[in-house]
Amino acid sequence: MNVTMLKSKLHRAIVTHSELEYEGSCAIDGKLLEMANIHEYEQIQIYNVTNGERFTTYAIRAEDGSGIISVNGAAAHKASVGDKVIICTYASLNQQELANFKPILVYFDGKNNVTHCRNTIPVQVA
Repeated sequence: MNVTMLKSKLHRAIVTHSELEYEGSCAIDGKLLEMANIHEYEQIQIYNVTNGERFTTYAIRAEDGSGIISVNGAAAHKASVGDKVIICTYASLNQQELANFKPILVYFDGKNNVTHCRNTIPVQVA
């Protein structure tokens, strides 16, 4: 049996561009792609914290070190410049792979600078 697990997350990145006429769905700073182990053309889920939109698209590479998070094409209708988003990828893992699996979680300040990374989410308490 395979289980779908969170593979990587860019948590609370800020949309820097929203380009309706640009080819490609979400351009992400190449260094951030590498840090989060997101591949070019990999399917991503985007959760827009600002407006509640949730949508599926794919990642393309933006200039390394640019901080770019650009929502493009039809997806541009779902996010505006300045919106706070969570970008996630998922992987299907078998029972053996699950034993040692840890996601890559990348956290940002309000200017797309990485503040820290980790591989667990704290337990939510009452």
